[in-house]
Order: sequence, then structure tokens, then C-alpha cells
Amino acid sequence: VQDYFEQFSNLTCKETVTQLVLNGSGRTIYRENSAYDYQFETAEENGSWKFTETRASRSSAFRDPARTLLVTSGFASLLMVAHPMYEGSYIFETDGTEMIGGVSYLRIRFKPIAGASSPASLRLRGKNYPLPLSGALWIEPQSGGIVKLEATVDAGLSDIGLAGMHSEVYFAQHQFKGKREPVWVPDSATIDVHTPRQHWRNLHRFTDYKRFDVNVREEIGKNQ
Repeated sequence: VQDYFEQFSNLTCKETVTQLVLNGSGRTIYRENSAYDYQFETAEENGSWKFTETRASRSSAFRDPARTLLVTSGFASLLMVAHPMYEGSYIFETDGTEMIGGVSYLRIRFKPIAGASSPASLRLRGKNYPLPLSGALWIEPQSGGIVKLEATVDAGLSDIGLAGMHSEVYFAQHQFKGKREPVWVPDSATIDVHTPRQHWRNLHRFTDYKRFDVNVREEIGKNQ
């Protein structure tokens, strides 16, 4: 996970987002599509990680001002549940293996420790509420890479109207030119959020990854 954040912080990609409003039977009653140039940056400051997401619009969606939609971001940082900075906030248990696409992966369940910090939050009416995440990680034994993450919030925030939230994020290996080893990157994310009266689903897809490098050269004593 530490390698993942170090490598993913110098990548850019294209992101497509579909925002759905569903009815009580789970059928789509409203949809908006958007596209962005996406960049995710990380930096370690005084032992803590700072995350910055940058989205430049490539294709704006038609906005119906009468609709309230779910805005979701930060899926790359959900893996912080397995980072040394947050691993003390969760209890991890092995849960056998599972076949995905014909490949066997290790499955690790996790659940939050009451009162511990969380890498995810819900922003509502200008205030952030930490999310008590529980779920599972699917790990490739050979590389240690996490290929799938599921995170659920089904209790603890009913007082602010959240009835439930489920996130499912898939990761894939991408081979860059000039690099010997492939890099694990987010491939897709699906987020469902329920309130007593609303059901939203956001679909994110990440494609066309590119690596960027910043080189700085300082010359001292050069004549002007």
C-alpha cells in the first residue's frame, strides 16, 4: 500500500463519472454524465499523508437545478485502511480465498475500532463526518497488490439521515513504457448511498493513464 501511494502520486488519467438517481425499486430515474482530466497527488508532512485531487472538466453534464446529486471523490485514498497510518483503526481477519476472473485472491475482512480515526468522511451542510468503514480487501498473493476493495457504512450516522453507503473499487495493473514493473492503479468505482427518501449511485471509470515527472535544476552563481 505504501508503494501504491508513492507510485500513483505521479500519474494522470481520464475519468468519466455517471451520477444516477434511483427509485425505490432500484431503477434509474435520472442520469448525468461528465468527463475529467484527473490527477492525484500525495505528500507526507510530519508523519501524516496529505491528498490532493485535481479535476479539469473535459465534458460537463447538463445540470437540472431541481435535482440533488451525490458528489463522490477520493477513492484512491480508500486504501488508507491498510496503510500503517490507519491500520491501528481497524481489526483485520483472514477470510479464505475467492476466485475473480479465474484467479484466486486472498480475502481479508476489516471492521472499525470504535472511536478510531477514519480515512473517509461525509461532507454534509459544510461539516465533515468521519465514516466508520467495514468491508473486505482482495489481495493478489504474488505481488501483494489489492485488486478489489469493498467498504460499507450501515450504522452510526442515522442521526444525520444516512441510512447506508456501499463502495466497491477495482484496481488493475498498468504497464508504462520504460518501466520494468507494472503499477497498480484504480480501474473503476461504484458508490451507493441511501437516505430514508433518496438513493444515489455514482459510477467512476479511470482510463488512459500517463506518467509525469517533474525535474528541477538550480544553478547557483550563474551570471545574469
